[in-house]
Order: sequence, then C-alpha cells, then structure tokens
Amino acid sequence: MSLTPAVKISRRISEIGREAWDACADNPAYDANPFIRFDFLHALEEASCAVERTGWGPQHLSIEDEAGQVAAVMPLYLKSHSQGEYVFDHAWADAYERAGGRYYPKLLSAAPFVPATGPRLLARPDVDQTEAWRLLLGGGLTLCERYGASGLNLNFLTEAEWRWMGEQGLGRREGQQYHWENRGYRDFEDFLGALSSGRRKTIRRERRDAQAGVEVACLTGADITEDHWDAFFRFYMDTGSRKWGRPYLTRGFFSLLGERMADRVLLIMARRDGQWIAGALNLIGGDCLYGRHWGCVEDVPFLHFELCYYQAIEWAIDHGLPRVEAGAQGQHKIARGYLPKPVYSAHYIADPALRGPVERFLAEERAGVEQEMEWLEEEFSPFKAEL
Repeated sequence: MSLTPAVKISRRISEIGREAWDACADNPAYDANPFIRFDFLHALEEASCAVERTGWGPQHLSIEDEAGQVAAVMPLYLKSHSQGEYVFDHAWADAYERAGGRYYPKLLSAAPFVPATGPRLLARPDVDQTEAWRLLLGGGLTLCERYGASGLNLNFLTEAEWRWMGEQGLGRREGQQYHWENRGYRDFEDFLGALSSGRRKTIRRERRDAQAGVEVACLTGADITEDHWDAFFRFYMDTGSRKWGRPYLTRGFFSLLGERMADRVLLIMARRDGQWIAGALNLIGGDCLYGRHWGCVEDVPFLHFELCYYQAIEWAIDHGLPRVEAGAQGQHKIARGYLPKPVYSAHYIADPALRGPVERFLAEERAGVEQEMEWLEEEFSPFKAEL
C-alpha cells in the first residue's frame, strides 16, 4: 500500500479517532501493548492528565495511504518540563540553560507517565513499515524545527526502533529495569523451585507475613467497581504524598480506564476487616503483565512485595504470560526474581553545541549500564547456579 508524503498533526487523539488509530496499534508485532491503544491515550487527555495545561500538549502525527486512510501514527507531545517521563534529562536541560540555551519546549514520543517499553512508530500491518517510520520521523523533526523545540525524544521504544533511530543519526540511550520471565513454570511453587534455598525460605516467609490477617483479591473486567477505584485512588494519592511528588493521574482517569479497558486491567487489592488497605494496578498486555501503581493506607510488612511482585508472578503463570514488568527502578526486585533488562530511548538534539556532549555522554552511559546489568545478575541473581 503506497503512502502519501504529507504528515498531519492532531492536537487531540480524538481528531484521528479510535478506529483509525487502533488500525495501526493492532499490528500483531506489538503484542497487544495496552499503553499505545486509543482508549488509554484518549483517557489521559479526556481526564486532563496529558494536556497543554499539565505540560503535555498533544501533537500526534499521522500519515495516510493513497486511499486517504490513516496508515501510521506516532503519539507525540510538546513538553514544557521533563516530569512524568522516567528517562531523565534534567542535567541536559540545566547545562543548556546555564549556557544560555532554551531547553523547553521539547517534543516527546511516549506513553505519558508509563515507563514501559512499547512501539512509538505505529504502522498498519499492510503498509511498508520502514517507509512509515521514515515519514513519521521526518514529520517529528520538521515539527521540532517549526516549534523551535530543543529536540525530539522517543522514550521506552522497542529495540528495533532504537537501532533504526541510531541508523538515522539519533542519539541512543540505554537504561535498565527489572523484569520477571516465565520459564515455563507450572505454578508459583515451581518458580520457587528454581531459586536458591535461601531465597525460597525468604519469599515464603514474606508471603506468610504479608497475608496474615489480610484478604487478597485479584480483580479484572466487570469485577472492578467504582468503590474499588475510590479506594485505589486513595492509595495512589498517598504514595504521591510520601514521595513528595505531584500525582499525575486524576480520579476521573481511573474511572475511564475501568469503563473502557477493564479487561486489560488487573487490580490486586488487600482488605483487612472489610476495609481496603492497599492495592496494585497492573495492565494486561498480549505477552506481559505491566505493573503500574501501588499504594496503601496501612503499613503491613512485605505487603508491597506480595501485591506488586508475588501476586503478579502468580497471576502471570496462571494465565500463561511470559513476562512481568514491574515498573521503574528498584534493585530490591532482583531478590524476588526480577532480573535487570535493558530499556531504550532515542534523542535528536537540535543544537549541535548540545548534541555533541550529549552523544558522548550517551556512549559512556550505555557501556556503564551494560556492565552494571551483567554485574547485578552475576552477583545478586536469586536463581540456582547453572551447572
């Protein structure tokens, strides 16, 4: 299918529409990633989370085929800050502005507030992927120049996109997260059997202590009610206040998520004496369970580990998912079976005076990240040593 060279800009994803957007997001190669779906991105806009007022001005790109149908799209935002991204460029911004430059606005292609890998250049399965990527990237770079933005950044993109971006001259950044992989386990006990005896004992003790006097419920689909969202939002706001941060998501967003994507939501909740006291929000992908948010209103030893890590592993095993991504940061996850894995971002810096130092930094950082991941797994893996 031939593509037209024109790239359109939409300042609301609703201008593109669910049918057209999801025709691109439904590409089988994306493994049903929930964060690139129309309903997820639209809910963020409709609930006033990812909009101009919060520093996330939608600038979504689309290209059409020769029949006038949307053939490829790119989620894109004009940012006035670097919050809610989980790929940290604050040092770049500070250095550039001390030197007299203007780092904001910048352009960002990402799923807002989501540190999870997924495609950023979405093409229908029946179009030439490389041509679609080329047009979308060209459109992003043109928009960068038009707005006088400091650069175009693509966060948590796929490895294939990352390597291709490097071939197009963008700077490649590598970070790390901690993911659990399903090695064909029959159940949670089978998973524990792959660990060292010391880690098995520790995890069993943590689960026993966490579940003492607490009822745990795994909710999805129609089982999730507004009462559950009310409780979870209290947990979410409590976590935000503890971290001295500003919560990004509104109460309305969670209602929209439950209304439009309930079958993609796994809410793991803990209750004591009839009252919800803690919860963990996950989204269900085609090949992965994505841990997103956690919160509580009562401190229970090891309950965080139980709801966020162990229950997620158990659910993934029971439902045949090959992977659990537990979100950003946290070396403590290694001891619970989540090993270091690379995550990727790509960066075009408009000003050569900043571009050179950033690219040198990225080359050094990549080498350091790869060495650290190898060292962490060798030193701290909880799994039995292979003979």
